[in-house]
Amino acid sequence: MDSLFRGTLWTILILFTLSHLTCNMLCPGSCLCNNMGAVKCVGDAITDIPHNLPVHTYLLQLNGTGMNTINERSLADQDLLLRFSLTYSHLHAIHPNAFNVAPQLKSVKLSSNDLSTISARIFSPLATLEQLHLDGNQLETIAPDMFEGLVSLLDLDLSRNKLTSPASDVFDGLTKLIFLNLGRNSINKLPPTIFHSLTNLLKLMIYNNELEELEAGIFDKLVNLVELKIHQNQITILPPQVFWSLKNLKTLTLSSNRLQAIPEKTFYNMPKLTKLTIYNNPLLSLPDQLMGHMPDMTDLYLYATNLNTVPGNVFANMSGLLRLNFHLNDKLRELPSDLFCCLPKLEKLSLTSNDLLYLHPQLFSGLTTLGILLLNDNKLKSLPDNIFQGLGGILTVDLKNNHLETLSGDTFLSNSVLKALHLGGNPWDCTCSIRGIAKWIRKHEHVVLDGQDVICHSPVYQLLRTIGSLQDEEFNFCDAKILKSSYLFTTQTPVVASTTTMPTIMPYHNAHHNAHQNAYHNAHHNAHDNIGDH
Repeated sequence: MDSLFRGTLWTILILFTLSHLTCNMLCPGSCLCNNMGAVKCVGDAITDIPHNLPVHTYLLQLNGTGMNTINERSLADQDLLLRFSLTYSHLHAIHPNAFNVAPQLKSVKLSSNDLSTISARIFSPLATLEQLHLDGNQLETIAPDMFEGLVSLLDLDLSRNKLTSPASDVFDGLTKLIFLNLGRNSINKLPPTIFHSLTNLLKLMIYNNELEELEAGIFDKLVNLVELKIHQNQITILPPQVFWSLKNLKTLTLSSNRLQAIPEKTFYNMPKLTKLTIYNNPLLSLPDQLMGHMPDMTDLYLYATNLNTVPGNVFANMSGLLRLNFHLNDKLRELPSDLFCCLPKLEKLSLTSNDLLYLHPQLFSGLTTLGILLLNDNKLKSLPDNIFQGLGGILTVDLKNNHLETLSGDTFLSNSVLKALHLGGNPWDCTCSIRGIAKWIRKHEHVVLDGQDVICHSPVYQLLRTIGSLQDEEFNFCDAKILKSSYLFTTQTPVVASTTTMPTIMPYHNAHHNAHQNAYHNAHHNAHDNIGDH
């Protein structure tokens, strides 16, 4: 019984080994084959589809080969082949009947080759084709009937070619298409009806082209579209209501165009929008009614514009906004007091590198969930004492590289969980008004991450001292200074009833010496003490 069992095991092992060896022996040179039917071939030695492929090959990938032509019989006798790709191979010609022998193909990828022309109806035999990638070639035109017969096509990539003005009917018949990429071409004009047959399209990429305008109604039939990318064009004007039919849209990119204005209500009727980019446009103003109801919007990018202010309600309909990048607007000087009133979920607000001079005391009062606030590289000269009062959960505040000379000691009183504060690059005035914030910095030196850069710019005797090194007793003279001012005021009255001995004040001469001396020797001869030349 044992010998029979052992004999059976040996038989199974031998059969397995033979099948494995047979598979390996059928794998052509310069190729890798696996038992699942996938074959990958690489190298200049390959000038045509290899012979003697495993009979069960369903996936064939040819990459970086010397094959520059697909002949009439190249794909013959591969009845089980479903997915074929020939990439990075300097392919420049395809026989008009090359795909007649492989009508079963589901996917054809001819990316990154040298194709400049493709015969009309060359793909027509591929009635079950679902994926066609022609990206990274030299195509300048597309024959109107190039895609005729591709009734099952779902995914079409024409990016990185030299297309300029595709015909209005070029995509007619592709009614099942869900993904279309026309990015990185030289398209300067799109007919208004070019996408009208693509009623099932989910993603449309037209980025990095030379479009100067969008035709009215161009997106009217794309009712299922969820992603539209039109960034990096030369669009100067948008037709009114051009996006209104896109009720399922989630992502819209309009950045890096030449828009100086956006029509009123342009972004209405897009309740599912989650991401919108309109940065790097020379926008001069925004209309009072621009954004419709967008409760799912999480990211907004509005930077690198020529805006000097914005309407107070521009963000009001974005109740779900998490991240607002409103920075790099070098003319933006004024923010309405209620600008951030209706953003109860905002986690990050970037106002970096604008031209802000002043902030309203209540500007941030409604941002109770804010964790990161970036105000660096503006021109803020001062801050209201209670500017951060409502930010109970704030973790990071960046105020570096502004024009701040002082801050109240109570500025961050409400920010008990603050972990990172940047204050460097400001011209701090280390006179009496700095006393409060200096005390706060000493107590929270672990929070001020750039403490060594938070230095005095005036007066001269404090120059280059860090604010954190200023001790409280160095400001004792500030209290006496108040008495001094009061005395000077009374001595200027017409009648002096009696001679009063002035109190002794203690100006700061040196942090390491006793600074006690009389404040005045004579009220009429020496009204101001020499505080020291440090």
